[in-house]
Amino acid sequence: MFTKTVGKDERSFISREEYDALLAENAELNKKLDYLMGQLRLLKQKTFGVSSEQATEQLVGQLSLLFNEAEAWTPKEEQPTKSTTVSAHTRKKRSSNLDGVLPENISVEVVEHGIPEGERVCDACGTVMERIGKETVRTLVLRPATATIREDVYYTYACPECKTDAAETPVRKTGRVPSVIPGSFASPEAIAHIMVQKFVMASPLYRQEQELNRSGIQLSRQTMSNWILRASDDWLMPVYEEMHRRLVREDVLHADETTLQVLKEPGKSAQSKSYMWLYRTGAHTSYPMVLYEYRPDRKAGNAERFLKGFSGWLHADGYPGYHSLPEHIRVVGCWVHLRRKFDEAVKSLPQKDQPGSAALQGQAYCSKLFFIEQEMRDLPPKERYEQRLQRSKPVMDALLAWASTNRAAPKSALGKALYYLEEQWPYLIRALEDGRLELSNNLAERSIKPFVIGRKNFLFANTPRGAQSSAVIFSMIETAKANGLDPYRYLVYILTKAPVLAAAHEPDWAVGLLPENVSKACLALQN
Repeated sequence: MFTKTVGKDERSFISREEYDALLAENAELNKKLDYLMGQLRLLKQKTFGVSSEQATEQLVGQLSLLFNEAEAWTPKEEQPTKSTTVSAHTRKKRSSNLDGVLPENISVEVVEHGIPEGERVCDACGTVMERIGKETVRTLVLRPATATIREDVYYTYACPECKTDAAETPVRKTGRVPSVIPGSFASPEAIAHIMVQKFVMASPLYRQEQELNRSGIQLSRQTMSNWILRASDDWLMPVYEEMHRRLVREDVLHADETTLQVLKEPGKSAQSKSYMWLYRTGAHTSYPMVLYEYRPDRKAGNAERFLKGFSGWLHADGYPGYHSLPEHIRVVGCWVHLRRKFDEAVKSLPQKDQPGSAALQGQAYCSKLFFIEQEMRDLPPKERYEQRLQRSKPVMDALLAWASTNRAAPKSALGKALYYLEEQWPYLIRALEDGRLELSNNLAERSIKPFVIGRKNFLFANTPRGAQSSAVIFSMIETAKANGLDPYRYLVYILTKAPVLAAAHEPDWAVGLLPENVSKACLALQN
């Protein structure tokens, strides 16, 4: 029996069983408190802290303890010069001078200012003064988008002799250029401008409508929406499908997905989630391709259907849907996601407990792999493959051995990181299989980011058809950007050439509109 003081002279007794139960309850409450405090620290970090996952001073110190390498803790300004050979390149210095911020072929508008002849009379002798010099002041002029009407006049010709003497007069008409949308006053330039404003500048159609109305152009959002849908279905979709056929012939791909709300999805409420999937080529390809696909759900069958015919490596995050793909698609895990979980585990700890913690050790192992990868970034794939086996594989093996000796509460941030490591290990280790593979899925995450930013502005799609058209247009724009093309010029090129090629019954006309085959006039003007 145990006693406890109730009042000044009063005592009460509890049994051993009650005492042990109180101790267990207290321990359980402390665990819950630690978990909630960790979540609170994580929330504060995500809300107010720096989002960068770069190595902190204590992480660099942990690296030196784990791997005993001097360069891991040498101050930045004293780090030895690496002997890695980088490819030659030139970079134009940014300047506040007008010539430094504008392309070379920009048009120049000259406005001359002079003194009228009557005011140039010399006060001394009465002679009219002559011009002896000039001073030029250069300024940058930006004007809002202007609208013009283009009138294409097609003439008809007749033979004057036959008109007089013959029974019938031969007539010849000028060949008419096919319209981008028959029966509409839309032009390729107008449609491309609307697409770029929405899908590059993230300006919804209702904002574009308001801006045009302020300029006196009464163009409704419904009309703009119809133009986008029609142009996407008729001319962009065939190019998209050709890109898809070429995408699945690649050996290395990246994939990701994000949510999208579609208001009028059959069989679903307006508040339910749909998904925009993304697939893109790897870093070692001559002509990158970035393709979006809208699907009403996140089922694994979506990826399997889209990747039909593909055989190779697919970079993905930890979503289990990818792991059920056929065996000829080898899913490669993302080490950035693992490092991020260890990073969250570090940030969930009080600052005084972070140095030397297990979470920091796990983060150090991952960071070491990325340090090695950074040093090998300019090596050809074959050499990178060999270097990874020599340098990266021992670090990965050491991480797995270290993780097997550590335990943490499953719901804690460290527990989640260790579980992710164990579950994803068969996919994480596949980065060693080929030098063209990456440690991360950052290529896909960067490619899907423009859609995520745009979604914050247009919020939702009205219909599945609109969602899929958005996927096609995003694909054209992001593929253009990945190939150094200007999205507006590329869209104008497609919308101008496609109707002509289709009317001429050119076989496989979409092939000629792929990024590698278009005119140099589509290139982005970059200093």
